[in-house]
Amino acid sequence: MKKLLLTITLLISALAVSAQSTSQSYIEEFKDNAIRIMHETGVPASIVLAVAMHESACGKSNIAQKLNNQFGVKGGERTYYYKHNKKVSTAYKKYDSVMDSFEDFARIMTERKQFSHLTEELTHYDYLGWAKGIQHSGYCSSRKWASQVLTIIRKYQLNLYDEKPDDQSQMASNTQ
Repeated sequence: MKKLLLTITLLISALAVSAQSTSQSYIEEFKDNAIRIMHETGVPASIVLAVAMHESACGKSNIAQKLNNQFGVKGGERTYYYKHNKKVSTAYKKYDSVMDSFEDFARIMTERKQFSHLTEELTHYDYLGWAKGIQHSGYCSSRKWASQVLTIIRKYQLNLYDEKPDDQSQMASNTQ
């Protein structure tokens, strides 16, 4: 019995470490693009990263892998992909690349009427306001969506990517 409990504990620990590693890898791969998008559009880098991580399971979901769709964006027409040798029909939008998905998310946030008010009302430092505003504007049906996104931001300190360059250099000098 002790061996079984030890094996289960080790397996759970290994899975937790793997999930942490996957999240960190995802952040490292896309943080510079999220920061660039923030500077171009005003959508916080933390929001871009956290929403992508949440909606795509850090790039591991079927739609992320098969359709390059990191944000769960639905399109105007049906798309298809194969899963276990079966053709799957879906309403999710297909992108040529992951970066196209990131760019489209930023476009949705800044150009669609239901979300564009957020860029006028909020700064790119207000990730809390953005998460709640996106949820209240109808991005998702879950009532827990904003808190889930905020948990990701806080767990991985993604809000640090939203800081002003002057603030970051000042923080670095204060820690020395």
